[in-house]
Amino acid sequence: MVIRQGKIEQITPTTIRSEAHTGVGAVVGGLTGAGLGSLIGGGTGRDVAMVAGAVGGSMAGAQIANNAAASMPGQEVFVRTDSGVLVEVTQPVVPGLRVGQRVFIQGQGHMARVVPQ
Repeated sequence: MVIRQGKIEQITPTTIRSEAHTGVGAVVGGLTGAGLGSLIGGGTGRDVAMVAGAVGGSMAGAQIANNAAASMPGQEVFVRTDSGVLVEVTQPVVPGLRVGQRVFIQGQGHMARVVPQ
């Protein structure tokens, strides 16, 4: 794990959106709806039930996945590292962080987190 040190220059409140994908919910819902629709009737009626089940299931699955994609409070933390590089990390709120504070930056990329020293 990469660990860097520095001092916080700025903290900006933000909102972090979950990485849930509504497409997956729509596909699963559509397949489930089509499967349930295939159990109804026979012939053309069954075909209509499968299509209706797939459409309804897709819509329901997408909505369920969208509801699961709730947002949470976060913060954009700008840290000037000891080597002089300015690094910005977006993360869930860490109580107690303040401008001017010495911190560690743990990790890198989207997994980076700023924590007090």
